[in-house]
Amino acid sequence: MLLFYVRHGDPIYHPDSLTPLGHAQADAIKYRLGTHGLDKIYASSSTRAMQTAAPTAEMLKKEINVLDWCHESRAYEEFSVQLSENKRTWFFNLQEEKELLVSNEIRALGRNWYEHPHYKGTRYKEGSQRIQKEVDAFMLLHGYRHDLERNGYIAENPNDERIALFAHEGFGKAFMACLLDIPYPEVAMRLEMSHSGMSVIEFDNKEGFVIPRILQYANDSHLFAQRLPLKYKNQIYF
Repeated sequence: MLLFYVRHGDPIYHPDSLTPLGHAQADAIKYRLGTHGLDKIYASSSTRAMQTAAPTAEMLKKEINVLDWCHESRAYEEFSVQLSENKRTWFFNLQEEKELLVSNEIRALGRNWYEHPHYKGTRYKEGSQRIQKEVDAFMLLHGYRHDLERNGYIAENPNDERIALFAHEGFGKAFMACLLDIPYPEVAMRLEMSHSGMSVIEFDNKEGFVIPRILQYANDSHLFAQRLPLKYKNQIYF
């Protein structure tokens, strides 16, 4: 099975939608995903995610299955901090938090990083466990049972399905950590997704124990193919 994780296109957060560039990015990715087709298409219940999925769904004549548990706002409530009355941000954006997240003491806790005393009173554990539960149910639905003790999956119904999930970056950090058994701090600090970036994760189609592999992470070749701007989060050209 191949799982395609696609971040939404260039956004307008209020009201939730895509910019003209975001719509162009969504249109571009349909050609990449449409080359070999998809069996199922999923999207977060946010408008910007569904708008990003729409061109691909229309081209392939597939229904978009909406997953509310993937909505960015839920993850944001669980993994953000209040800075002032009118300002809130992801906790991993703060310099103090960045330094702690890459520290050896956090690394030593592995997937239980949220048990560190510094995080007492936060919702990080609640959010991590919620998303882990949902990811495991999602994967079981597609034939792969998560074995948390062994950091991999049991292929109960191995298959060659191609499924796509259109969602977010902030939520995506927790999603990828849960999916791949990589401690959340490592994903939060080391891996980034630009607008409409596409990640491809392979799950072996043979019976037995399966270790998923990242074939590509946040790939933007579809933008290059359509001569769209290659500017990471509208900030850096490369």
